[in-house]
Amino acid sequence: MSGDSRYLGLLYLSPYILGLLVFTTVPFVISLYLSFTDYNLMSAPIFTGLDNYIRLFTADRTFRKSLWVTLLYVFTTVPLKLAFALFVAVILNSKLKFINVFRTAFYVPSILGGSIAIAVLWRYMFADVGLVNMGLGMIGLEPVNWFGDPVNALFTITLLRLWQFGSAMVIFLAALQSIDKSLYEAAAIDGAGKWKSFVHITLPLITPVIFFNLIMQMVQAFQEFNGPYIITQGGPLKATYLLPIYIYDEAFKRFDMGYASAIAWVLFVIIMALTLIAFWSSRHWVYYAGDKRS
Repeated sequence: MSGDSRYLGLLYLSPYILGLLVFTTVPFVISLYLSFTDYNLMSAPIFTGLDNYIRLFTADRTFRKSLWVTLLYVFTTVPLKLAFALFVAVILNSKLKFINVFRTAFYVPSILGGSIAIAVLWRYMFADVGLVNMGLGMIGLEPVNWFGDPVNALFTITLLRLWQFGSAMVIFLAALQSIDKSLYEAAAIDGAGKWKSFVHITLPLITPVIFFNLIMQMVQAFQEFNGPYIITQGGPLKATYLLPIYIYDEAFKRFDMGYASAIAWVLFVIIMALTLIAFWSSRHWVYYAGDKRS
C-alpha cells in the first residue's frame, strides 16, 4: 500500500478519530481527575485526594442502595432479555407467511424503546388509571399499584427493557441462519428431535453470538437512564434509583461534579470487572469454529 493511500484512509477516518478524542477520550480523562476533587461547576476544582471515594464506600448509604438496585436490575433484565430474544429469533427463523413483516414488527421496539416519548407512554400505561389497570379490570382483576410498590416499580422498568429485545433478536436470527442445515438433517436421521437438536447443535454453534449479546446488553443495562428517570424518578423508596440516575443527581442537581465523577468511575470499574469475568468464563462455554474441545 502506498503512502498516499494510507494518508487518504486516515483522512476518511479523521471525523471519527476527532470525535473519539474530543467527545470520549478527553472527557474520560478529565472525569478521572475530577473524581479526586471538590468541584461544584462554578469555581475551580480543589484537589481532595481520595476523599470522594472514602465517603462513597464508608458513609454513603444511598450509594449502597443504588448499587444493589442496579445489580438487581442488570442481573434480572439481561438473562431474561437474551432468553426472550433467542426464543423469538428461533420462531422467526422458521418458514412462516409474512415472516419479513413479523421480523420488522419485532425489531421496531428496539428503535423506539430508548426514547423519551416511549418512557412517557409507559408511565401512562402503568398509571393507576392507565391501560394496563383498565385491562386488568376488564377481566375481573384488581388494579395494581405499579409505581407505589417498590417491587412493582422495578418490574415496570424491567419490562420496558425486555420490550427492547429487537437488536439482540436480529443478531441471534443472523446466527441461526448461518448454521449449516445438513447438521440438523444428520441429527434427524440419528433420531434426534427438535429439542435435542437445539441443545446439542444450535446452542453450541451460537455461543459466540450469545457471548457478544451478553456483553453488549450488560453494558447497556448498567447505563440505563431514560426509562427509570422518566417513569419513576428513582422511586418509590429509591427502589429504581439506578447508579446513572444517582450520578445525574449529584452532578446536575447538587452540583457536586467531583463526587459524581467518583461514582461514575466506580460504575466503570464494576462494568470492566464483570466484562473481564465474562471473558474469562467464555473459555469454558463459548465454542468457535475449529475449536477442538470435546
